[in-house]
Amino acid sequence: MGSETGIKYIAIEGVIGSGKTSLALKIKERLNAELVLEQFEANPFLEKFYGDRKRFAFQTQMFFLVNRFKQQEVLNLGNLFTDYTVCDYIFEKDKIFAYLNLSGDELKLYESIFPLLIRNLKKPDVVVYLQSNIDRLMYNIKRRGRKIERNLTRTYIEELSEVYNNFFFTYNSTPLIIVNSSEIDFVKNEKDFDELFKQIFRDDRAFKEYFKPEKSRIL
Repeated sequence: MGSETGIKYIAIEGVIGSGKTSLALKIKERLNAELVLEQFEANPFLEKFYGDRKRFAFQTQMFFLVNRFKQQEVLNLGNLFTDYTVCDYIFEKDKIFAYLNLSGDELKLYESIFPLLIRNLKKPDVVVYLQSNIDRLMYNIKRRGRKIERNLTRTYIEELSEVYNNFFFTYNSTPLIIVNSSEIDFVKNEKDFDELFKQIFRDDRAFKEYFKPEKSRIL
């Protein structure tokens, strides 16, 4: 299917709790794809950042920047065992968090480094942005119960959701599908997943599309 549409590298994006990793895993299984997951648990500053954003923002941001760059560099080498790659983030999203959490000299330093890292990285063939309402995001975060996220506040998720929406409203680096995912469950409901999977590989899809699936019972 991917060879027919030219899609070999798929990236999934969304706010914390949107289900991007779950969707990436489902697509990986169907395509037998190489899977690249963001290594948030490896960041030693992240839990401290959720408790004190101002104090730990720069350390958290720079760790993620370097770690994401190392992962993305590997993608440039390709994979001999599969034609497909699925990633649960795009490198450009690093800027979303930087502009939300950094300021002053720290932001200037970040801005001097980021362009040097991104210039030779491979771009996805399509990005899927999972757009959820705040209630659904908070429900998902609470349900999975990660210790590292115990200090996450609704206010921070609201701020993050706003900047994500603004970022993808003007995003034009790659083909993009914006999915209204507040009322679907592509993990437990195969019909929801099949419908979304077909949308990703549609050969008549526009450069930017909005997809609103039929509502499922999830809560």
